[in-house]
Amino acid sequence: MGPGPSDVHPRVLTAMARPTIGHLDPAFIAMMEEIKALLQYAFQTSNALTIPISAPGSAGMEACFVNLIEPGEKVVVCMNGVFGERMKENIERARGVPVMVEDTWGTPVDPNKLEDALRAHRDARIAAFVQAETSTGVQSDARKLAEIAHQHDCLTIVDTVTSLGGSPLKVDEWGLDAVYSGSQKCLSCTPGLSPVTFNDRAVEKIKQRKTKVQSWFLDLNLVMGYWGSGKRVYHHTAPINLLYGLHEALAMLQEEGLENSWARHQHQHLALRSGIEAMGLSFLVHESARLPQLNAVVVPEGVDEAVLRSRLLNEYNLEIGAGLGSLAGKIVRIGLMGYGANMKNVMYCLEALEAVLADMRAPIQTGVAMNAAQNAAVLN
Repeated sequence: MGPGPSDVHPRVLTAMARPTIGHLDPAFIAMMEEIKALLQYAFQTSNALTIPISAPGSAGMEACFVNLIEPGEKVVVCMNGVFGERMKENIERARGVPVMVEDTWGTPVDPNKLEDALRAHRDARIAAFVQAETSTGVQSDARKLAEIAHQHDCLTIVDTVTSLGGSPLKVDEWGLDAVYSGSQKCLSCTPGLSPVTFNDRAVEKIKQRKTKVQSWFLDLNLVMGYWGSGKRVYHHTAPINLLYGLHEALAMLQEEGLENSWARHQHQHLALRSGIEAMGLSFLVHESARLPQLNAVVVPEGVDEAVLRSRLLNEYNLEIGAGLGSLAGKIVRIGLMGYGANMKNVMYCLEALEAVLADMRAPIQTGVAMNAAQNAAVLN
């Protein structure tokens, strides 16, 4: 129950155990087309260029930046956590020029700051931001940020690694241009694949490049020869069994219904929240911007966060995440993602957390968390 990877659904594991076939086998190519359609549903887009990159979410991030940025181009980056910082690194390595818009960790991106930065840097043509910041559990208003970017003639690059499948994400309706995610969080698949989607505006910019894409492997002009429609051109040997798993995970998302999945994550978060607050603990992020699938809980005064996590793992076989960067030692991150977003996990987490914190003599209320969670589950 950490920030990812999440527990993998047994159906996904079973799918991945199927016999490996060739990456140009007609049966596999047919499955590739199904994966593209299922990803379009998950992203809520009709973008033709909607595919899984054959590498983790970090490669999806890099694919967006190296394909859209040419040397010397200015990119405005909204940074309110670790992954905004990684965007900056990608821009610099693609020989672009990052313009940083910073917000306090644990708060959403301020649209007014983005507006001010774009007015001050009218030559910028890309704005990048994280919709769901995994390091803090905060959610920014992707629709509003994209609207501001387009008013200044900028494309958007959007990190949705923790939001895809777990909270509302509507690529077409919100006008998001280049979007990347990961397979290992709310989709309950294994790590190793990065779903991406690019709209026509983004594809046109890639096609009109004056310089070669920095990365051969991630050059979408080449990758689309393999993932595009019509005759397939060999580019790389796709991770066959990982894609079996992603296909199954996406099929399960469609069976549940996207909005039902969003509602389930929110429902389980509300139960966990009630238990956490009844115990006397607090959240880093204000309720209005809190990610239901990634809960950043403030560690009580006097409690060694590393010892707390170690005891939960060793005594209860429960893994939760540490704080990163400036939040190291100050918060723990509890994931409620995909298959793991269920009431059994919520109750087990609260029981274990209460027992260990009480034994560490933390200033908490005991004997109330689980009842509060159960009552919240009934009410919601």
